[in-house]
Amino acid sequence: MIYSSSLLGKKIDAYLRELPLNREPKGLYAPINYELSLRGKRLRPILLTLSYLLYKEKVDTVLPQAVGIEIYHNFTLLHDDVMDRSDMRRGRPTVHKAWNEHTAILSGDAMTVLAYRLMADCDSLYVKQVLDAFGQAALEVCEGQQRDMDFEARDDVTVEEYLEMIRLKTSTLLAGALKIGAILGDASAEDVQKLYDFGIKIGLAFQLQDDYLDVYGDPEIFGKPIGGDIIANKKTFLLISACRLSNAEQYERILCWLRTTDYRPEEKIRAMTSIYDQLDIGTRCLQKIDSLYAEGLTMLDQVSGRSEYKRELENFVNTLMKRNL
Repeated sequence: MIYSSSLLGKKIDAYLRELPLNREPKGLYAPINYELSLRGKRLRPILLTLSYLLYKEKVDTVLPQAVGIEIYHNFTLLHDDVMDRSDMRRGRPTVHKAWNEHTAILSGDAMTVLAYRLMADCDSLYVKQVLDAFGQAALEVCEGQQRDMDFEARDDVTVEEYLEMIRLKTSTLLAGALKIGAILGDASAEDVQKLYDFGIKIGLAFQLQDDYLDVYGDPEIFGKPIGGDIIANKKTFLLISACRLSNAEQYERILCWLRTTDYRPEEKIRAMTSIYDQLDIGTRCLQKIDSLYAEGLTMLDQVSGRSEYKRELENFVNTLMKRNL
């Protein structure tokens, strides 16, 4: 039987529903169930299972790890929403709005414990390797988040610094999912590394695509209002590139908008987008996305394993890369 990414998503959802999360105290577990119900793309657990299926067939044996990495990812979203003061996530109130910040923090902490317990639920032969890979990815996500917060007070962030930040904050968990699947599949050390590197490249491409879509995407398809990063003065690839490439007049206008607190959101979005257009920043961003994605596919092509699952893995990430573009 060949498992498609959509079928794997259904198996992951079914496993999630079977977890004993309807327990006391409800004040701890209800927010966890709520956060997990804000269903995303299941990107990380699907990557983990597809990576495993390159080498072995008993996919049910890795569902605990797949669900564990999904729970950890959702924990990061829950705490990010607290730190960013975000009111909405996937069209519904965030946990700290539906409950309160203390609840969001504690429920998020419980999610990390659940994630580690699920990660350790594998044959003892693999426990140390799996926990080492997961722990490294989890720590680097925190390092990336701290760098992102540090950037808020800086006007001199470079593209290289930004790419390193998103490598830590976004790519490492994708790469870690692929690495864990390969470890559990008894892949060679070379293949484990190639799949990890593939995850790093596509993670960078995914995040740059989000940067692009926040300015140039269709809000109906993108799933949230356009221009949120501009309003929040987020140091994205587009903003950093515009600062680097702008002339003196354009740079002064950018700084003015970054420092202004009294403005109409639509006016700021329109003004900043106009500067991006003048500098052709959108095209530059798309070129960087294409370059990173091509590098990732080259690494995937060098991996051994069953060809049907290499195709499924490539098709899965290709579908995600083409969303809304």
